[in-house]
Amino acid sequence: MTGKIRTIAFDADDTLWQNEQFFRLTQERFVSLLSDHAERAHLEERLLDAERRNLGHYGFGIKGFILSMIETAIEVTEQRVPASVISEIIAAGQDMLSHPIELLEGVEETVGQLAEAHHILLITKGDLLDQERKLAQSGLGDLFDGVEIVSDKTEAVYGEIFARRGVSPEAAMMVGNSLKSDVIPAIGAGAWGVYVPHDLTWALEHAEAPTAHPRFVKLQSLTGLPALVDQLG
Repeated sequence: MTGKIRTIAFDADDTLWQNEQFFRLTQERFVSLLSDHAERAHLEERLLDAERRNLGHYGFGIKGFILSMIETAIEVTEQRVPASVISEIIAAGQDMLSHPIELLEGVEETVGQLAEAHHILLITKGDLLDQERKLAQSGLGDLFDGVEIVSDKTEAVYGEIFARRGVSPEAAMMVGNSLKSDVIPAIGAGAWGVYVPHDLTWALEHAEAPTAHPRFVKLQSLTGLPALVDQLG
């Protein structure tokens, strides 16, 4: 492997394949089910509060989202939510857990090209079984030299991954759609942070871009990553 950048780590959800759009569709279904009990804005606010409150209990992912919807339904109906609504919410979660993977444009070609000369990692957070399912269905698994599925992405987590895998942070970059999870903590751990925005981003992943930092780069598309790596090399 040659060049300045030797290790390239990718986020998964909404960086390699669609994810947030399915949460939004399920949230629409949730709002419709409870439309007789509360206004849309109130339901969305209460659901977000529940998700934030429950992160420490359930972590990130579909299962925690479903449990937060059930909790919100019980709260807004003052424990009078019909069993049929709870059943619908559970069914919506099961639909999400079985939805086929939709790769984003140019992902397979871009990751494949970079894998020819670089050490490629997948670093993703969320439910272990669901993330493993999505990776297996994506057809990208053979392109990665290592896969890390973590409960959260922090500077300490990135530092531990880099150290355990013998990765020099200054010769590594983390690529993802979340400033809060993919970019800022990776930069804090000494790596490059490459921000590739997605049209949809969960409210709890919003953060200010570290535009003044010398190791921060924003790309409009993942397809621009090989040229960036060549430039840095």
